[in-house]
Amino acid sequence: MAAILLNCMGNDHNDYIQPIVKVKNPNLDTMEEDILYHFSLGTKTHNLPEMFGDIKFVCVGGSANRMKAFAQFIHKELELPGNQEEIIDICEGTDRYCMYKVGPVLSISHGMGVPSISIMLHELIKLLHHALCRDVVLFRLGTSGGIGLAPGTVVVTAKAVDYSFLPKFEQVVLGKVITRSTELDEGVANELLQCSTELQNFPTVIGNTLCTHDFYEGQGRLDGALCSFSHEEKLEYLRKAYDAGVRNIEMESTVFAAMCRVCDLKAAVVCVALLNRFDGDQITSSHEVLVEYQQRPQVLVSHFIKKRMGLIV
Repeated sequence: MAAILLNCMGNDHNDYIQPIVKVKNPNLDTMEEDILYHFSLGTKTHNLPEMFGDIKFVCVGGSANRMKAFAQFIHKELELPGNQEEIIDICEGTDRYCMYKVGPVLSISHGMGVPSISIMLHELIKLLHHALCRDVVLFRLGTSGGIGLAPGTVVVTAKAVDYSFLPKFEQVVLGKVITRSTELDEGVANELLQCSTELQNFPTVIGNTLCTHDFYEGQGRLDGALCSFSHEEKLEYLRKAYDAGVRNIEMESTVFAAMCRVCDLKAAVVCVALLNRFDGDQITSSHEVLVEYQQRPQVLVSHFIKKRMGLIV
């Protein structure tokens, strides 16, 4: 689809011409209708430019409840009219994902793991394209296991890396392996780090993020139903990861970074470390402490959004 150039209005980041969000699939040009099945939306059934054309920030996270809470939180932070408790799930026609629109912010759940977030991203990027959105920044907000970090530390991802600590995502397409780069936008990462210095008691680092396809053996945990390695082998792998610049482990960052990069979307992964994996495998902090930790990525990205919108200096 041809990129449409339109004037952007707003803050200093939007005062130049920006193309609409790109898709990299010429087959979409021949389709009379594009049904975004897992969102329960479509180009014929919904006026996507009217519904979503003003979106500038997209925040995605695994938990449906957490992304609803973030939508309510950002509604309050942006001081928007209306009752934040009455925000409607746009995807209520499906039980796969939830989606909430709060002013120029879209909050969406993506489930757990690469396959789940990959499906969501395909339809999200098409949604942004069909809605003629431009100058959009995407954030993945999440939790993770830290490597050599104190619990509660926020990690802004520099590069999402695979099991061999390389910044790449491999996708099998028609029986062939397609490899894509997973480097994220350095400018957005540095802007987030600067925002963290403006918040009180907010430990934040920029580091590489290891993306795995499993929570237990794939992340070197000793407490799963299966375990094929020793405690010493686990620690050796974590030390190698640390030496490669890895500071946390989660399960979605490589495909998120790869797809955003291919479509020229600025993006960032912001995850809080719930524990230091050198110290153990199970999360032992109290519920109250974990709730506060889980809110930290939301607080940081909210601060970023408010600065971009000129609501704070």
